[in-house]
Amino acid sequence: MLSDELISKINKEKTKYPIARAAVKSALRYAQEEHGWISEEVVRDVAEVLNLETIQVFEIATFYDLFYTEPVGKYQLRVCTNVSCMLRDSDSVVSHIQKKLDIKTGETTADGKFTLFEVECLGACGGAPMMMVGNEFYENLEPDTIDSIIEKLGASE
Repeated sequence: MLSDELISKINKEKTKYPIARAAVKSALRYAQEEHGWISEEVVRDVAEVLNLETIQVFEIATFYDLFYTEPVGKYQLRVCTNVSCMLRDSDSVVSHIQKKLDIKTGETTADGKFTLFEVECLGACGGAPMMMVGNEFYENLEPDTIDSIIEKLGASE
């Protein structure tokens, strides 16, 4: 299931560490970039490349919330709902996105483009309320900026 290119990247990553297990996070990140999420088959294949037990890879895949063990949308809207964002009304950000996309937290839109998550602190408290999409931070969110972000992402196909 893993491409030859991905296997090569994982093997190269493995050489950076004294033990193969240290390369699991990088290997899973590469695999998720290729497959969109971390299936049981991907976990088994990564374990095989790293010569580890499947459970050793599965533990890492399920511990970190940036690894998805179920299919997700092309864009993951990760809204911070921790203290600073909560005090700046992140609940209304979540509600607005839910209504706009007709999904609940944890769900994916019917077209497979968006999945909504509530997450703990993303470290941008000065720009609360905020969300992360991919590697981009969007701060000081208001309904019109949320709509603009979603429309821009939806039209980027």
